[in-house]
Amino acid sequence: MALRRITGLMAVLGLLLIGLAGCGGGDSTEPPPAAGPGAPNAPRLLTNAKSPGEFLFQADLSPETFGPVPLKGRYKVRFAQYAPEDAHMDFSTQTVFMAKLIKVAGKGPKEIPLFQDAARSGQTQVTVDGSYKVDVSFGDFPFVIRLTPA
Repeated sequence: MALRRITGLMAVLGLLLIGLAGCGGGDSTEPPPAAGPGAPNAPRLLTNAKSPGEFLFQADLSPETFGPVPLKGRYKVRFAQYAPEDAHMDFSTQTVFMAKLIKVAGKGPKEIPLFQDAARSGQTQVTVDGSYKVDVSFGDFPFVIRLTPA
Protein backbone atom coordinates (compact mmCIF):
# COMPACT_ATOMS: atom_id res chain seq x y z
CA MET A 1 0.00 0.00 0.00
CA ALA A 2 2.82 2.43 0.92
CA LEU A 3 4.60 1.60 -2.34
CA ARG A 4 1.44 2.50 -4.30
CA ARG A 5 1.22 5.91 -2.51
CA ILE A 6 4.88 6.68 -3.21
CA THR A 7 4.51 5.67 -6.87
CA GLY A 8 1.37 7.82 -7.20
CA LEU A 9 3.08 10.78 -5.51
CA MET A 10 6.09 10.44 -7.81
CA ALA A 11 3.79 10.41 -10.85
CA VAL A 12 2.08 13.62 -9.68
CA LEU A 13 5.43 15.30 -9.00
CA GLY A 14 6.70 14.24 -12.42
CA LEU A 15 3.67 15.79 -14.12
CA LEU A 16 4.13 19.00 -12.12
CA LEU A 17 7.78 19.23 -13.14
CA ILE A 18 6.89 18.68 -16.79
CA GLY A 19 4.29 21.45 -16.53
CA LEU A 20 6.77 23.83 -14.91
CA ALA A 21 9.37 23.15 -17.58
CA GLY A 22 6.96 24.48 -20.18
CA CYS A 23 6.29 27.70 -18.25
CA GLY A 24 8.12 30.90 -19.02
CA GLY A 25 8.91 30.02 -22.61
CA GLY A 26 5.91 31.92 -23.92
CA ASP A 27 5.17 32.31 -27.58
CA SER A 28 7.84 34.99 -28.12
CA THR A 29 10.02 34.00 -31.03
CA GLU A 30 11.43 37.50 -31.52
CA PRO A 31 15.20 37.64 -30.84
CA PRO A 32 16.70 40.55 -28.89
CA PRO A 33 17.86 43.51 -31.01
CA ALA A 34 21.23 43.05 -32.73
CA ALA A 35 24.24 45.18 -31.80
CA GLY A 36 25.81 47.57 -34.29
CA PRO A 37 25.11 50.97 -35.84
CA GLY A 38 21.49 50.00 -36.51
CA ALA A 39 20.76 48.98 -32.90
CA PRO A 40 17.87 50.92 -31.28
CA ASN A 41 20.16 52.66 -28.77
CA ALA A 42 23.53 52.57 -30.58
CA PRO A 43 25.80 55.33 -29.20
CA ARG A 44 26.65 58.34 -31.39
CA LEU A 45 30.29 57.35 -31.01
CA LEU A 46 29.40 54.37 -33.22
CA THR A 47 26.89 55.99 -35.58
CA ASN A 48 28.68 59.28 -36.36
CA ALA A 49 30.77 59.33 -39.55
CA LYS A 50 34.53 58.91 -39.18
CA SER A 51 36.69 62.00 -39.57
CA PRO A 52 40.03 61.91 -41.44
CA GLY A 53 42.71 60.25 -39.32
CA GLU A 54 40.23 58.60 -36.95
CA PHE A 55 40.22 54.93 -36.04
CA LEU A 56 36.98 53.20 -35.08
CA PHE A 57 36.75 49.76 -33.48
CA GLN A 58 33.59 47.96 -32.46
CA ALA A 59 32.55 44.47 -31.39
CA ASP A 60 29.64 42.64 -29.81
CA LEU A 61 31.77 40.87 -27.19
CA SER A 62 35.13 40.94 -25.48
CA PRO A 63 37.90 39.91 -25.32
CA GLU A 64 38.76 41.40 -28.69
CA THR A 65 42.00 42.71 -30.20
CA PHE A 66 42.20 45.05 -33.21
CA GLY A 67 45.11 46.14 -35.35
CA PRO A 68 47.92 46.81 -35.43
CA VAL A 69 47.30 50.41 -36.46
CA PRO A 70 49.88 53.15 -37.09
CA LEU A 71 49.56 55.95 -34.51
CA LYS A 72 51.64 59.11 -34.35
CA GLY A 73 50.86 62.11 -32.18
CA ARG A 74 48.20 62.95 -29.63
CA TYR A 75 44.80 61.20 -29.72
CA LYS A 76 41.56 61.64 -27.84
CA VAL A 77 40.39 58.10 -27.07
CA ARG A 78 36.72 57.51 -26.26
CA PHE A 79 34.69 54.42 -25.56
CA ALA A 80 31.00 53.64 -25.22
CA GLN A 81 29.23 50.42 -24.42
CA TYR A 82 25.53 49.74 -24.82
CA ALA A 83 22.87 47.09 -24.31
CA PRO A 84 20.70 46.87 -27.46
CA GLU A 85 17.93 45.23 -25.41
CA ASP A 86 17.96 47.81 -22.58
CA ALA A 87 18.51 51.52 -23.28
CA HIS A 88 18.51 52.27 -19.53
CA MET A 89 21.19 49.76 -18.48
CA ASP A 90 23.13 50.94 -15.40
CA PHE A 91 26.73 50.15 -16.39
CA SER A 92 28.07 51.22 -13.00
CA THR A 93 26.76 47.90 -11.65
CA GLN A 94 28.18 45.80 -14.50
CA THR A 95 31.57 44.28 -15.35
CA VAL A 96 34.44 46.78 -15.65
CA PHE A 97 35.30 47.72 -19.25
CA MET A 98 39.08 47.34 -19.71
CA ALA A 99 41.08 48.42 -22.76
CA LYS A 100 44.73 49.19 -23.51
CA LEU A 101 47.14 49.85 -26.36
CA ILE A 102 49.84 47.21 -26.92
CA LYS A 103 52.94 48.38 -28.80
CA VAL A 104 53.95 46.26 -31.78
CA ALA A 105 56.70 48.60 -33.03
CA GLY A 106 57.92 52.10 -32.31
CA LYS A 107 58.89 54.28 -29.36
CA GLY A 108 57.30 54.45 -25.96
CA PRO A 109 55.93 52.08 -23.35
CA LYS A 110 55.02 48.50 -24.22
CA GLU A 111 51.44 48.96 -22.94
CA ILE A 112 49.31 52.06 -22.42
CA PRO A 113 46.22 51.58 -20.25
CA LEU A 114 43.16 53.31 -21.75
CA PHE A 115 40.12 52.39 -19.66
CA GLN A 116 39.22 50.45 -16.55
CA ASP A 117 35.72 51.72 -15.83
CA ALA A 118 32.30 50.32 -14.96
CA ALA A 119 30.60 53.05 -16.99
CA ARG A 120 28.52 53.64 -20.12
CA SER A 121 31.32 55.74 -21.64
CA GLY A 122 34.66 57.39 -20.97
CA GLN A 123 37.55 59.25 -22.55
CA THR A 124 41.26 59.84 -22.17
CA GLN A 125 44.18 61.27 -24.18
CA VAL A 126 47.38 59.55 -25.24
CA THR A 127 50.53 60.57 -27.09
CA VAL A 128 51.99 57.73 -29.15
CA ASP A 129 54.47 57.02 -31.93
CA GLY A 130 54.40 53.55 -33.40
CA SER A 131 52.28 50.59 -34.37
CA TYR A 132 49.77 49.46 -31.73
CA LYS A 133 47.07 46.88 -31.16
CA VAL A 134 43.90 47.95 -29.36
CA ASP A 135 43.13 45.27 -26.78
CA VAL A 136 39.78 45.03 -24.98
CA SER A 137 40.17 42.40 -22.28
CA PHE A 138 36.94 42.82 -20.27
CA GLY A 139 33.40 44.03 -20.86
CA ASP A 140 30.10 42.21 -21.15
CA PHE A 141 28.34 44.37 -23.73
CA PRO A 142 28.76 45.59 -27.30
CA PHE A 143 31.27 48.45 -27.41
CA VAL A 144 32.92 51.03 -29.61
CA ILE A 145 36.33 52.73 -29.26
CA ARG A 146 37.18 55.82 -31.32
CA LEU A 147 40.67 57.36 -31.57
CA THR A 148 40.59 60.93 -32.87
CA PRO A 149 43.72 63.02 -33.61
CA ALA A 150 43.80 65.80 -30.99
